[in-house]
Amino acid sequence: FERTQVGLYVYDLTDESLLYAYHERQCMRPASNEKLVTAITALATLGTDYRYQTGLYAILPSPADSGVCRSLCVKAGYDPLFAAADMQAFADTLRARGVSRVEGTVWIDRSFKDDKQWGWGWCWDDDEVPLDPLLYDNRPTFVAHLEQALQVAGIDCCASFADGPVPARAQWLCSRTHSLDEVLVPMMKQSDNSMAESLFYQLAAHSGKRQAGRKQAVAQVEKLIRRLGLDPDHYQIADGSGLSLYNYLTPQLLGCLLRYAYSHEELYLHLLPSLPVAAHDGTLRKRMKGTCAAGNVQAKTGTVEGVSTLSGYCTAGNGHRLCFSIMNQGIRHTSTGRHFQDRLCRELCR
Repeated sequence: FERTQVGLYVYDLTDESLLYAYHERQCMRPASNEKLVTAITALATLGTDYRYQTGLYAILPSPADSGVCRSLCVKAGYDPLFAAADMQAFADTLRARGVSRVEGTVWIDRSFKDDKQWGWGWCWDDDEVPLDPLLYDNRPTFVAHLEQALQVAGIDCCASFADGPVPARAQWLCSRTHSLDEVLVPMMKQSDNSMAESLFYQLAAHSGKRQAGRKQAVAQVEKLIRRLGLDPDHYQIADGSGLSLYNYLTPQLLGCLLRYAYSHEELYLHLLPSLPVAAHDGTLRKRMKGTCAAGNVQAKTGTVEGVSTLSGYCTAGNGHRLCFSIMNQGIRHTSTGRHFQDRLCRELCR
């Protein structure tokens, strides 16, 4: 408390009363606690049944073309879970429609988001997945795997690849989708930054703007902040994952978001299973073992240089459900913040 910055917010959800707060309005870097902002905003804005979508389009060959497709298009939807089974479905669909050869151009429609490859305020040495709206198994290797899948399916591909919109005459063939829940679990349990950015840009695209970017996503977050009765001008949202050093949140805001999710049962039932469980799984699997907090605390961790955060839920000894946010900043060693957070969680659960 003398040499570093600490912000605390603990709220009794059962009694609907503030239990304790300390520097709860201080703006601090949230690290991956930013993912709570992204997740709760997405559940509230997009809906719990929201699905990511990647589409396949083509100008199919006429009988005179002998199975030659001269225009193929993939419409990106920034789905980090698109993988082998989805690519196989694309190839099988083409084969079933009589395509044996692809010539001309394979168009990659990346208009789902802007053309920025890195987040605002990311460090030059961050080894992260680029912000590419067309991923394969959460990596920017889609085109190479598409070519391979076509070859395996017996479809000869001698087309050139280019970025561009779906051709006006192209016919929709199929789409592959994944649920918001499927993305939330690795995003929160393993603190996957690429998953979080993909969800951040789903919020941006929700604005209806082509090539939507950070500003459109932030506008969605700010709408929810206003709904909480707080002023969005007091905070800064730089990205969806917490990688950026330009993010500034407060323990109060994180606590209010957790309260909001808890008070909306459908949101809470989707958020809670995605959170790491102390001493059990995710980024909390090695923490609080052998204590009353083990298996009790369900919370999101956060770590960047000099910052450690933990925000989530637990049940107190009297059976009351609590939410909390703990933000440690200005620490030389991450363990300093983690040990402090673990001690506080033990007290909350005792």
